[in-house]
Amino acid sequence: MAPLFPEEWYHFGEALPPELRELDRVNAYHQLLNDPDEQVRLKAARDWHEWEAATILLADPAGLPRRWSDPRYLLTRARIATHYFREGAWLEDGILLKNAGRLAGIPGILIHGRWDMEAPLVTAWELARVWPGVELVVLPKAAHSTANADIAAAIVAATNRFRDL
Repeated sequence: MAPLFPEEWYHFGEALPPELRELDRVNAYHQLLNDPDEQVRLKAARDWHEWEAATILLADPAGLPRRWSDPRYLLTRARIATHYFREGAWLEDGILLKNAGRLAGIPGILIHGRWDMEAPLVTAWELARVWPGVELVVLPKAAHSTANADIAAAIVAATNRFRDL
């Protein structure tokens, strides 16, 4: 996303202490988010989310989830994200697409914002092409936030469909 948001990417890196700027950003933020000093952890969580907000606000200027105002939530979410990013989600590259045929007969609905830069649409598109019977719902005015009204409505509609199975 850095090429599309160079100013935000720059600020994301500049928010790091000088001694951590040589690390890749995920590892640097992982260290800060687990620092013994609570203020260091909370600042890192806010900085992490300011970077993420750039893509969400692109599609929906009012799209930030309300819970992003809770510093404890920000810290928890940023810690989870950096943990999974550092570990590559414990999946071999391409394994989900390779084995998606095993999902045949399992109903699924993939809901995706067209302007989602964090998890680009191509990922859901590729999965939909190899998961037999899955439905892909692309929302033209959404990014990567369940606070977006269209995404929230699509999730409720999908959940209701599964409830009625």
